[in-house]
Parts: sequence; structure tokens; C-alpha cells
Amino acid sequence: MRQAIGHYSHEPERLRLRRSPPANLKNSPPQRMPKKILYSPNSAGPFAISRAKIQLFSECPRCFYLDQRLGVGRPPSLPFTLNDALDKLMKNEFDAYRDSQTTPPLLAQAGLAVVPYRHADLADWRNFRKGLRALHAPTNFDVYGALDDIWVDPATDTLVVADYKATAKKDEATIDGEWQISYKRQVELYQWLLRERGFPVADTAWFVYANGNSAAEAFNARLEFRVTLLSHHGDTSWVVPVLESIKATLNSETLPPPGKKCTYCKYLASAAQALAPCDSDS
Repeated sequence: MRQAIGHYSHEPERLRLRRSPPANLKNSPPQRMPKKILYSPNSAGPFAISRAKIQLFSECPRCFYLDQRLGVGRPPSLPFTLNDALDKLMKNEFDAYRDSQTTPPLLAQAGLAVVPYRHADLADWRNFRKGLRALHAPTNFDVYGALDDIWVDPATDTLVVADYKATAKKDEATIDGEWQISYKRQVELYQWLLRERGFPVADTAWFVYANGNSAAEAFNARLEFRVTLLSHHGDTSWVVPVLESIKATLNSETLPPPGKKCTYCKYLASAAQALAPCDSDS
């Protein structure tokens, strides 16, 4: 028996669009959705897909399909303005050493003989609206992502992907949490993109992790951080299989299953069940 979309199921199902809203919602003002370029199986041109959308697919194929095929995105999250400010300040700090082509003390103390990389397109690669891009011809995907930084070993011209992270906890910062797998995949995608562009890239990426001290006696308009360097041996072997899975999902007329831990899909299923009586009265 076919499972209704309103029920939370991991089984794929044929796409069925509701044509009429519940009676008590028919007179609601229309909601304006931001225009976005949606995937069409019949399109011959490359389709742009960002690192964030690849991560969305990994979290929940159904939410990804709704977003990229049907134009219904998840509600936006609140901006992390404090993290953004710290990210900007860390970039400014490393940019000063980029200008002088010297090794930042933090890296020198860790025994890293690298300097921040200078490239004419670095500002675009950091811009989330432009990003570092590469065309994956087999899927015709224009894959891109906005990276934080790149270092280079002057002796070998090998590039090193770097990413800035911030937190505030008593324990030392790590990248060992299950939820931090997305951090690792983030730098791995940047490694893959750079290699697709023909750059030699080190397997090891680095996180510059700032950990705010919330145990201080007082704020006094000052927040102190412990900054830690964390290495990660990247494995980019997952990238192409995921792109191929995304291509197959987008070409399908079957609604994919929700992610097992997707709270958005669980909410939609619960909401559909709650609205079902209203719909039956329409």
C-alpha cells in the first residue's frame, strides 16, 4: 500500500503535489519565495551546486530535492554574527602575513614551513556568491565552495587548505564529534576543487580553531580565545560518488526518502497529519 507523504517514511514515493490548500488557509496571502535557478533534467547547461547543497544532500536527500528541484528551501537559520566577526578578524591577521610572505607565528610554532597563499582570484574564492569552482563533466555540475584560506609550501608550491572555526567550551577544541564530519568534508571538497583546477594540494588540511574562554571572572568588554591548530588527513574519494548520486536523484521523478535524523521532514510530516482533517473538509 502506498504511504502518504504526510507520514514519516524512509521509503521513496512518487511525487504528488497538493493542488488545493486546507479551507482555512485558502484566503491566506501568497508567500513570496525567492527566485532561484532550479534543476531541470532537460537542461543542457551546467548546473551550479554549492558545497552547502552537497552537505544538504548528505543530511537529507528529500530536503535537497525539495530545494533544488521544486524550489522549496528549508527556513533560513539565524546568522552567526559573532563567528562571522571572528572569521573576518582571523582572515585579516593571516592577510598581513600574506602581504609580507612570512610564516605566521602560530604556524611556525607548530613547525609548519608555509606562508599564506597569494592568488589573483583569492577574493572570489572566498566569496560565497562566486567561490572556487570546477566543472565536473560527467554530471555537468558546476561545483563550488567559498573557502577560508590557502597556505603554500614555498619549497614545493604545494597548497594547503585551511579553515577557521570558533567555539566556546571548557574542553580543548577537537574535530572528533560526529557532527563535525561536515567540517572534514568541507575541507575535503576544497581539496578536490583545487585539484580539479590543476593545483598540487597536500593531503593534510588544517583547522585554526579559536576556543572562547567563558570561565573568566568578568567580561570587561573582552573575550579571550585559546587558538589551536588541528590537522586532518583529507579523503576526497567520496566526492564523485556523491555527485553521481545527486545527479540520479535530481533526474528522478520519485521523491527521495528523508534523512533519518532530519527534524525538518519530521516536522512536515507532523504538520501534514495535523492539517489532514482541515484538508478533508475543503
